[in-house]
Amino acid sequence: MAAAVHRRLPGAGQAGRAVVRRDPRAALLAFSTASSEAAYPRILDVLPKLGIRRRIVSFVLPLGYSFNLDGSMLYCTFATVFILQAHGVHLSVQQQIFMLLLLMVTSKGIAGVPRASLVVIMATLTYFGLPEAWIALVLGVDHLLDMGRSATNVVGNSVAAAVVAKWEGELDDPEPAPAPATAKT
Repeated sequence: MAAAVHRRLPGAGQAGRAVVRRDPRAALLAFSTASSEAAYPRILDVLPKLGIRRRIVSFVLPLGYSFNLDGSMLYCTFATVFILQAHGVHLSVQQQIFMLLLLMVTSKGIAGVPRASLVVIMATLTYFGLPEAWIALVLGVDHLLDMGRSATNVVGNSVAAAVVAKWEGELDDPEPAPAPATAKT
């Protein structure tokens, strides 16, 4: 599916790398604060410089921060499955699909709250009748993973804005990058 979208929308798939190359501070800010919402103002400034019109950015980014939480959703799913496998719990295919849908719904709105995914994972464990104390398996690495998923959310939202702009025919040529400052000797 992603390859098909990339073929139909050439250039839109480059947005994630372009954001990181053009101004790495947005991804670094999300990474270091473990909150993708901390990088919102920076991305709001960077995306128009990459040729994505401000009206598209202003529409897509708030929706992305509510619904396009790629990193958070992936982490919640993988962490829950890891915890279940570590304890020898096997779910049927139907239960796994339901767990995925449950995590899709319960992970909405966690972009601005560091380590909120722990609450989502504990709620999922409880729903399936498992002890929420099993969350201890991922507590030690959660902070580092939270940083990574926040940066992933930032890149994912940037790509979403570029895809919508390309789809709407409103992806302009990017502004030239400022020349790097040279030291006087």
